[in-house]
Amino acid sequence: MTNYVVGHKIPDSDSIVGAIAFAYLKNAIGEPVIAARLGELSPETQFILDKFGFEAPLYKTSYAGDGVYIVDHSDVELAPDDIDQATLLGIIDHHKLGDLTSSTPLECWIRPVGCTNTVIKMMYDFHQVEIPKNIAGIMLCAIMSDTVIFKSPTCTTADIKCVEALAEIAEIDDPKALGMEMFLVKSAVAGTPIRDLVKRDFKDFNMNGHKIGIGQLEVVDLAVFDDIKAELEADLAKLKAEGNRHSVLLLLTDIMKEGSELLLVSDDAELAKKAWNVESKNGQIWLDGVLSRKKQVVPPLQKIFA
Repeated sequence: MTNYVVGHKIPDSDSIVGAIAFAYLKNAIGEPVIAARLGELSPETQFILDKFGFEAPLYKTSYAGDGVYIVDHSDVELAPDDIDQATLLGIIDHHKLGDLTSSTPLECWIRPVGCTNTVIKMMYDFHQVEIPKNIAGIMLCAIMSDTVIFKSPTCTTADIKCVEALAEIAEIDDPKALGMEMFLVKSAVAGTPIRDLVKRDFKDFNMNGHKIGIGQLEVVDLAVFDDIKAELEADLAKLKAEGNRHSVLLLLTDIMKEGSELLLVSDDAELAKKAWNVESKNGQIWLDGVLSRKKQVVPPLQKIFA
């Protein structure tokens, strides 16, 4: 049996970097593990890997008969399609506990922090394994991405302390400046196919039998969407129909204004009203202070479908 570590479908930087950093740690303590991925890299993730000299993890979608560590989620919906035919060895995550189960005991590191790579940094400390300079660099970037340069309500003191420690190892003088570089890469949406934008950071959630798709695009200025917003809305409707989803939401997050414009297509015309007590105007809503899908979007929706 070969052991792999893989993140969620449509992987973000935390999933990709988490797989690389976790695989290095496991191999360092004598347990062979191969870093893998379930999808293509986002422009931000490619920027991170290029900056620190990494190749993308192995693209692999089938894990039947293999041992699997899961990073950055614990949901069947986001896992490999044949995860039930694999041996689940462990979960390393920073989200709510999902519905993955195992037939054997497994290793679990789940912490209420802003990024999986913060948890992985704790694992390096626990095992007393030195973090290489280049891995420290990509881990720092993943934390800055997931915490929106420390602005997200998911950001904790642990995330900040981990970035400080990783910056020293990676010899990065200004982590926030590097974070802005990353978000400028995210903001370059011109010329990108609409479906690629909608699915760039997209997750499906099973909420009591209802399939809810939630995407997020984080940029430094929402004006980049002015000319394509109608196309984005049209594609959300197509995506809803294609996947037999109850609702599809797309967060257009302005990290400078610290809020999100929500585009919404749903079977429930009152969904936004129920979740955030705001009226939807032509399927668009401004959610002041909302930066986190994990903490500010998923929980109120789950209460509706409970």
